[in-house]
Amino acid sequence: MAAVTVDDILSDLPLGFASLILRPAPSTPAIERFLIVDADDEAIEPAKAFVLLIGVRGRSALPALRRLLKDPPPVVAVKGRPEDLAEAEELLRAAGSGLLLVDPAADWDRLLSIAKDRIQPRSYQSEVLTLLEEDLFAIAQTTARLTSSHVLIEDAANKVLAYSTVTNDIDELRKASILARRGPRKYELLLKDLGAYRELHRTRQPVRVPARPQDGLRERVAIALFAGERIMGYIWLQETGGGFGPDVEYVLTGSAARVSAELIRYRNQQSVHMREDRVVRILSGPAEAAASAHSGKIPSERPAALILIGMSDADSRADDAALKHGELANLASIHAAAYKPTAVVGQFNGDTAIIVPDLQSGTSESGLRSLAEAIVRDAGKHLGISPFAAVGPLAPDLLSLHTVTRVTEALLACVGTAESGTVASVGDFEAEILYREAVRNFHSSPFRHRSLATLLQEDAELAETLRAYFDVSFDVAECAKRLNLHKNTVYYRVAKASRVTGLNFSSPRDSLVALLHLQEWASTSYDTSGRK
Repeated sequence: MAAVTVDDILSDLPLGFASLILRPAPSTPAIERFLIVDADDEAIEPAKAFVLLIGVRGRSALPALRRLLKDPPPVVAVKGRPEDLAEAEELLRAAGSGLLLVDPAADWDRLLSIAKDRIQPRSYQSEVLTLLEEDLFAIAQTTARLTSSHVLIEDAANKVLAYSTVTNDIDELRKASILARRGPRKYELLLKDLGAYRELHRTRQPVRVPARPQDGLRERVAIALFAGERIMGYIWLQETGGGFGPDVEYVLTGSAARVSAELIRYRNQQSVHMREDRVVRILSGPAEAAASAHSGKIPSERPAALILIGMSDADSRADDAALKHGELANLASIHAAAYKPTAVVGQFNGDTAIIVPDLQSGTSESGLRSLAEAIVRDAGKHLGISPFAAVGPLAPDLLSLHTVTRVTEALLACVGTAESGTVASVGDFEAEILYREAVRNFHSSPFRHRSLATLLQEDAELAETLRAYFDVSFDVAECAKRLNLHKNTVYYRVAKASRVTGLNFSSPRDSLVALLHLQEWASTSYDTSGRK
């Protein structure tokens, strides 16, 4: 960490945010770290630290300041008014420490962020930590949305790693935990007395902690984060008014699997530049899939499936599309982890991809469809978007999953044209997939029926009539009604097309040739109303 002065930090603070009412003595060491101190903290080592003294202000800060001055820090930040800190100023002057007076309405988080940027310049380690924090905060926020609660993620030492958006519906314990970045000692002891931690350490399932109104505690649900037999932390959910829903334990289990994976990755200090998308690797081919499965300890011998989730055109074009993609991936990852802890979630060709390994071949399709339906439903409810999902066919094992990628992408393209929120498997759109594949192959071919291609390009009115005629399965009356024409006009135009091109539209082969040309014409031409 770089050594800095209090002036370095002051230069980044907004005007009026804080004022240095006592400058550190010239012999005071430079600041090398920051430290958040609660008024009740006893065992602290403040030397060479920029200390944020929270939970007290004005004269009530004196007892905590006296404890700090046993090993004087370079500077202490305290909230209050100058007239209430005269005695504190004298104590600090005698010790050679500085005093930063913070406006009572100021946000401690803002000051902490600025101090961190100065004291801990970005490095390899801090980049990895920042990436971890971003991932954990995103998981916390998504879990909060799915459970209508407030979420807090702690490490094994009860240090707060991430939390969901703060609202007025949180109790004093939660407020204090967020502010101090760890739960106050008296609350930790209370939770231990209630047996919460003992139960969390005993099971890998969510544990409910009843409300304690007399102690200012609302109802909670928590789960321990395990890596093997080692506890890496906890996720705490606090109810915010309506109580917990019936699926809170299911969601919390998925969140725990996701958070545990992120903490393990951070513990391994995996470089931010080496965070390859495992989805892309697994779908690249058997060699890459085998390497990814081995490094991620993903079972590869049993059947596996690919689920693709797309967003509507309107959502994809929205200003916050990139944010929604990330939120959708986080939501999907929680559901997927609850369904199968070894599931892998990421981006694939602009869509959210879920790889589900280690499946039972006979009973998997209904479960996979239910998983996709839950993701689509919750994304619509909590993210305000209209996604759709394609559940690809089962591959015999993870190493051959790449062989079903193309058909799953083709299925997603079909589902995207169906009703909003549709979830489908190949059987639902099999004919459409084959038809689109034929059209795609036709588009890539240089061969065309010369007279039909020319007719479609030169006579848009006839082309539109012929297209409608095929769309209604050769029903002249329905075609006339759709185009607001007389039936004789339809007969005349269809007969003209047949005469000019030499094609017999009652012949399956000739009909297929005409249909492929019409599909190509429709994809590249627009009528006056702007319809494609």
